[in-house]
Amino acid sequence: MSRIAKNPIKISKDVECTFINGIFSAKGKLGHMEIEINSNFKININEDEVKVLPLNDLNKDPNWGTTRAIVANTINGVTNGFSKTLELNGTGYRASVSGSRLKLELGFSHDINFDIPKDVKIECPKQNIIKLTSINKEKLGAAAAKIRSFRKPEPFKGKGIKYMDEYIFRKEGKKK
Repeated sequence: MSRIAKNPIKISKDVECTFINGIFSAKGKLGHMEIEINSNFKININEDEVKVLPLNDLNKDPNWGTTRAIVANTINGVTNGFSKTLELNGTGYRASVSGSRLKLELGFSHDINFDIPKDVKIECPKQNIIKLTSINKEKLGAAAAKIRSFRKPEPFKGKGIKYMDEYIFRKEGKKK
């Protein structure tokens, strides 16, 4: 039985939540999001909290905690938003935003042009730092993982694209 799923989700006054026909929608200062909820669950919305409850108390679904976490991320996304920061380590590694594309120079013979998803905002305050922000945590993580996959950090020199808070375990080189 899930302990996380039993906890109610606190909401502030500036968030409007509705649950109609299996679709949960939240509207806040940063935007509007809708998610489809599994038919085994219902959502009770009060003035200051939201609860995810199973329809059948006898046969509790294992996705109860996951559903609660997705609803909590939706509410947190429209109020605060999510962000990730990527760092480029390596000689000549650069990133720049032009229009709706992220141009990456990662030591290949060609530049990589990454089409920015519509829900994600990308900015480059420096040539070696990429900041991603979004209200959708799932799309933000997928975009950050895709950018990182172009040149993953390697353990010998630490070159590549890494998350800002990530630690790269370094290996010792070959001995003579």
